[in-house]
Amino acid sequence: MTVRILVDKARCQGHAQCAALAPDLFVLDDLGYLALADVEVADDDASTARQGARACPERAITIVEEA
Repeated sequence: MTVRILVDKARCQGHAQCAALAPDLFVLDDLGYLALADVEVADDDASTARQGARACPERAITIVEEA
């Protein structure tokens, strides 16, 4: 299974709650916004990615699971 983190950069407000939970998965730019918009994560990191997405108050992060 492939797990991807998709970020709606227009919705990201730089709260950095995702990065607080998983700084290795949710990389921030110099202004505190998510730097990447589409990232594939290892199966071992899928649970952490979901937690980071749930922590986003703007709901700017979507986790997509593909077979």
